[in-house]
Amino acid sequence: MALAIDPRTLDYVALGVFVTVSIFLIYLIIYIHDIPYEIAKKRQHPHQDAIHIAGWVSLFLLHVIWPFLWIWAYLYKPGKGWGMETVQIEPSEELKGQLKLIEKLSEKVETLEKQLESAQHGISDYEQKVDTITGNDTKNEGGEK
Repeated sequence: MALAIDPRTLDYVALGVFVTVSIFLIYLIIYIHDIPYEIAKKRQHPHQDAIHIAGWVSLFLLHVIWPFLWIWAYLYKPGKGWGMETVQIEPSEELKGQLKLIEKLSEKVETLEKQLESAQHGISDYEQKVDTITGNDTKNEGGEK
């Protein structure tokens, strides 16, 4: 005795399989588009939000920009940053001249401060001598001798 299956039942089974596979494919595509964002989040990328938004944009652009997002997420390394060499820029001649002028002016200011300090000592010594000669006592401000 052969099993008789109603054709409608097979149609419903096929529809169920089709819906299940469709839902699985949609979730798979969304998971795949989010991989660069997950990489960026793991590496503490400074542009992880931008990568996430661009991932959604790439979903609507049929993943055309998705490989670039993957590269963008992988370029940043947690300990080293972007991993690109730093270039040492030499100062211009004008800047070198200004730095020398600043050094000379700093030396001149130090010299003037020393001269001012010695002049103030000289003035205080002179005032003490004048007070000694005239008999005025600067410590007694009340006029008492």
